[in-house]
Amino acid sequence: MAEQKEIKTFKGQAGPIDCVIEWPEASAEGWALVLHPHPLHGGTRDNKVVTTIGRACLQRNLVTVRPNFRGVGNSAGEFDSGKGETADMQMLVEQFLQAYPNLAETPWVLAGFSFGTAVAAQLQANLSDANADNPVSSNAPAALILVGAAVGRFQFRDVSLPENTLMVHGEVDEVVPLSEAMDFARQHEQPVTVIPDASHFFHGKLVSLKALVQQRLATL
Repeated sequence: MAEQKEIKTFKGQAGPIDCVIEWPEASAEGWALVLHPHPLHGGTRDNKVVTTIGRACLQRNLVTVRPNFRGVGNSAGEFDSGKGETADMQMLVEQFLQAYPNLAETPWVLAGFSFGTAVAAQLQANLSDANADNPVSSNAPAALILVGAAVGRFQFRDVSLPENTLMVHGEVDEVVPLSEAMDFARQHEQPVTVIPDASHFFHGKLVSLKALVQQRLATL
């Protein structure tokens, strides 16, 4: 079966959230939610880093969900510095699993790039809190992937990075300096994989980035 793509709308706090859902060629073995960079600086679900992560997930036979945050594309609402976006994504996870119940018992991956890492890390924290209250119905991701992490810039709650976290950063990131990412990682005792000579958008380094994501996904 060839890869299939569909556009689907989910309900967010501020209105509809526009998503593209891509299905792998083989039978789905799980799913992935991939979150894009800053909405006010041109970030969309079609960002090349986001689509690179998405392709790695598809090749691992994961159904891949790439939403536009509120105020981007056909998604309703306005930029909310991460707080509203995180709430929207938590609603999306619940609705996605209701729409595709066959995926509810499969592993899933939560990934973000740049601003998307702030939403991903805080969504992970929200889900962790919910799972602590109701461990029987756990929907925690099997892996958390943070690329070009900017979590500290948009943080509204405490986060705790699980052992399954992959953090990748460019050596010469001009938007989020490597030193900033290292400071964040140090607080959480989180290893960081650094791609030499890579900028924030991984120009000329997307193949290396994809390979690192694939290595992490292979352990699911």
